[in-house]
Amino acid sequence: MWKDLFPSMAEFWTFLVIVVCTVVVATLFHRLSGRFVRKSSLAINNDPTNYRFLRHALTAIIYVVGFSWAVYRFEPLRAVANTLLASASILAIAVGFAAQKALGNVISGLFIIMFKPFRVRDRVVVRDNMRGVIEDITLRHTVIRDFENRRIIIPNSIISDEVLINADIMDPRINKHVEVGISYDSDVKRAKEILREEALNHPSYIDGRSEEQIAEGIPEVPIRMISWNDSSVMLRAWVWTTDPITAFYMQCDILESVKRRYEEEGIEIPFPHRTIVYKTDIAPSQSPEA
Repeated sequence: MWKDLFPSMAEFWTFLVIVVCTVVVATLFHRLSGRFVRKSSLAINNDPTNYRFLRHALTAIIYVVGFSWAVYRFEPLRAVANTLLASASILAIAVGFAAQKALGNVISGLFIIMFKPFRVRDRVVVRDNMRGVIEDITLRHTVIRDFENRRIIIPNSIISDEVLINADIMDPRINKHVEVGISYDSDVKRAKEILREEALNHPSYIDGRSEEQIAEGIPEVPIRMISWNDSSVMLRAWVWTTDPITAFYMQCDILESVKRRYEEEGIEIPFPHRTIVYKTDIAPSQSPEA
């Protein structure tokens, strides 16, 4: 029985060696090329998206070529392969139906690489609740690392059809809205001055005005009253900085420093006031005399 299954031990060992070598070569290529891409991207500050996708594609080609060669060198499997190739049209239809989603992901990945709606290291928002940095784009899916260091895996065919926000595709700078509320009795003019001073003094602030806006005399940090609430009026400052992550830290710092300045200069930051009446405090109603 052993001889019927493996008529030539030399063919069997050749098959086994080719399979093992294919796995080893593909694994080494994937790791070494990934290390090379990371170092090169950091050294020349280059976009690694194309190289990473090419690395995944070449790894897949190594597996296909190696396993095909192993099958060709092994006589029992060669006979099976010839039989399958004889009915290639039927096999192609079956494989086409079975692998249409996988092929769709590959084609979508190629379109992502060609048209670059996002790239590796871009900060994106998908479906308003998935936020993070593009970590990798493979043949099948895109990997997003969120800000809690978790990975979001999205098939390429799905993410290519999504409407997403890309903070880095053209200009990484961001105009951050910093909003504070003050009471109706507070000095609005002084509150605006303090908010503007704290924004301009922050080390991460940049002047985002164009040359035309500078010539027109538009202030570096515009501040407007945007709403009247139940117990406060809301002020909004438009503050420019380098990127979204820096913008978050800058907003936190400005809010903290503005609160301290408002407290020092007597500008009230309002909060809701409620009057609570307990049932036991209400005098019982006296029923009319009969």
